[in-house]
Amino acid sequence: MYSETGVTSAIELSQLYATLFAIREINDAGGIDGREVVPIRYDPQSDPVRYRALAERLILEDDVPVIFGCYMSSTRKAVLPIVERWNRLLFYATLYEGFEFSENLIYTGAAPNQNSVQLANFMTSQFGPRVYMVGSNYIYPYESNRIMSDLVMQRPGGAKLGERYVRLGATEMDFADVIEDIGKTRPDFIFSTVVGSATQHFYRAYARAGFDPTTMPIASLTTSEVEVAQMGAEIACGHITAAPYFRSIGSEANYACVEKFAQAFGPEVIPNASWEAAYFQVHLMARAMRAAGSADIEALMPQLLGSEFDAPQGRVRVDASTHHTWLHPRIGRVDRRGEFTIEQEAGAAVRPDPYLVAHALGDWSAR
Repeated sequence: MYSETGVTSAIELSQLYATLFAIREINDAGGIDGREVVPIRYDPQSDPVRYRALAERLILEDDVPVIFGCYMSSTRKAVLPIVERWNRLLFYATLYEGFEFSENLIYTGAAPNQNSVQLANFMTSQFGPRVYMVGSNYIYPYESNRIMSDLVMQRPGGAKLGERYVRLGATEMDFADVIEDIGKTRPDFIFSTVVGSATQHFYRAYARAGFDPTTMPIASLTTSEVEVAQMGAEIACGHITAAPYFRSIGSEANYACVEKFAQAFGPEVIPNASWEAAYFQVHLMARAMRAAGSADIEALMPQLLGSEFDAPQGRVRVDASTHHTWLHPRIGRVDRRGEFTIEQEAGAAVRPDPYLVAHALGDWSAR
């Protein structure tokens, strides 16, 4: 269940094609114990209500044991009660706000200690502790902004100069008052949790106002290579994102995966952090299914918890106690080509801490 239409369809299409890519690799290698993996695919249209209905359809009509899908937290929360009620398994490949656990869910996107903590440290040390927050009007931006507020306020001189929200699918005009207020308050940096098609319009409004990313950049967890391509490199250049994966990671394993994907699906679908998580979680499932000899959740879960995979970002592992994934945090800044130059990165995978018990950076280094 990845949206092929709707306000978040651009990023969700990348997750869809990453899933199909992994399935193709699995089938080309002989499937699971000689059986072909056959996906059943629906378009939830970025609508939580439709997500919920389609999850019920997958379970009750199609008898699907494992669901891959959801991007926004509002859609995950719409589906979660359904998979819990029928004891099915959901894989969720998107960074999120944390503070959640389910026996029926495997989280492969970043938890707050794998992106927010690193981004707050980088931005406050490089630019200053005064932040202005802009987000889309739903649960993830509210919760992510709360976390960033706490992290910034721990710094000497830390201050939140503004917190504004716009509707999903916002246009450039929807940001007019926000941009005016930013011009008045002059924060050290802007933290954006704007998602979907509205992201490009926010960055364009910023550029139109004449703001300078070298002195007051936009920092984000949700602006990936997909959104950069939508707005163009000229608009995105100089802005910053925290994520475990960037297409520009300079490893042979990443280059090989990206090249193979492009050959299979063309250059129009752009690899990004949500793409990569959607890709490797399918391989984790396939390995667990081979070991379990079943797609039943009771058989799969013991094989999934603690399992590892050499993903494009590096070796990842499903944490047995939290159902989240050990990941490799990175900070990237958009260059003139529209690619992310990696400014800082973890020297090893960071254990997920979805409840943010500690604010430790882990093994963190600058380039």
